[in-house]
Amino acid sequence: MGRMTDPFDVTPRPVQLGEYPVWDEALALVNRDLAATLPERAPLRLMALPGWEEDEDPHEHAHVALSDGTWWGNHLPDGSDADPVSALFAVAEAAQDTVSERLWQAWPVCTEHTLGMHLREEDERPVWWCPKDHVRAAVGALGTVQRPPRARGARRS
Repeated sequence: MGRMTDPFDVTPRPVQLGEYPVWDEALALVNRDLAATLPERAPLRLMALPGWEEDEDPHEHAHVALSDGTWWGNHLPDGSDADPVSALFAVAEAAQDTVSERLWQAWPVCTEHTLGMHLREEDERPVWWCPKDHVRAAVGALGTVQRPPRARGARRS
């Protein structure tokens, strides 16, 4: 009988660019939104852990992590890299979980209403939706509609 691997006893490894090309492309779009809204933050990255279920095929589970390699939440769903739209939904959702929970802040935030946004589908693509019932931007396009908030006390020019 095989031994179940303890997931907390395994060191995650950084995923190299090109290992998961569809997720790489999705993460590049999400990182554009991160740069537009939190420019002080380094880009998100993918980290991988081996599967730990005893009867599981030997494969990895990828997570969207901060630049320091830490993440929050579940791994990217198996098969979510089957097409670019599924991958973008999965990566954006995982990125939002990681940024919100690891940094203790809502992300992304609608600068018009200062409310945390959520993912939605519109015209078969993922968009950031504001709870004030409007689409702010497609995932990857936040830089076209909003700027990062100014630091408190910053002067307007």
